[in-house]
Amino acid sequence: MTSLLHLDSSADRSGDSVSRELTALFAETWRAEHGRAGDRCRYRDLAADPVPPLDTAYCTLGRRLERNGLPSPADIGAWIRSPAEEREWALTRPLITELLAADTVVIGAPMYNFSVSALLKAWIDRVGFPGVFTHPDTGNSLLHATRVVVITTRGGSYGPGTPREAWDFQTPYLRAYFGKQGVAEENIHFVSAELTMAAVVPHLAHQQPLAANSLASAREEVTALAAARLPVGRTTG
Repeated sequence: MTSLLHLDSSADRSGDSVSRELTALFAETWRAEHGRAGDRCRYRDLAADPVPPLDTAYCTLGRRLERNGLPSPADIGAWIRSPAEEREWALTRPLITELLAADTVVIGAPMYNFSVSALLKAWIDRVGFPGVFTHPDTGNSLLHATRVVVITTRGGSYGPGTPREAWDFQTPYLRAYFGKQGVAEENIHFVSAELTMAAVVPHLAHQQPLAANSLASAREEVTALAAARLPVGRTTG
């Protein structure tokens, strides 16, 4: 049985968010393709239910575990030494459990100030708890076979060959993060819709045809990725 984790990180919940439109298209297509298994879809809106930023207790607990060889997540409770640490782990563990349970993760990641939103960064920081994605027996990544689809949206143009290509700190960052967590390179996919502000900002108005083409291409890519089936016998060990 397959499962999907659907994350939105746009601060805009008005209905105008392009990243939310595209992640919703992915989830709808995924459910249609996977039939009854499509019921195993977990949705998290990081704007409606923000992930709290890290605090001292999170750092203290993480460092204690690193000093003691990174015990498995099931044993972390035994290393908690204070109510503050217990609260931090209670906030963190459900997010990690969701991520580990998913065969596919789709993330709506609008570009904010050339990188990801603070909402998504808070989720990334919290799920990146020391050792939780490492198999306790083999040392392999538990996320190796997880498919991650990142849908990036940008108000301007930052793609290859554009004048602002070097200003994109969003895609390289997310690729490096999920790669470091052990997701196989071939399982990390990026779909981009550019010039999303062309209909809003006067000086970009002449780019509206390019914006429309970019959005149409993004919709096609999203639909194709959502409809793709995972290999039979997928394992995470």
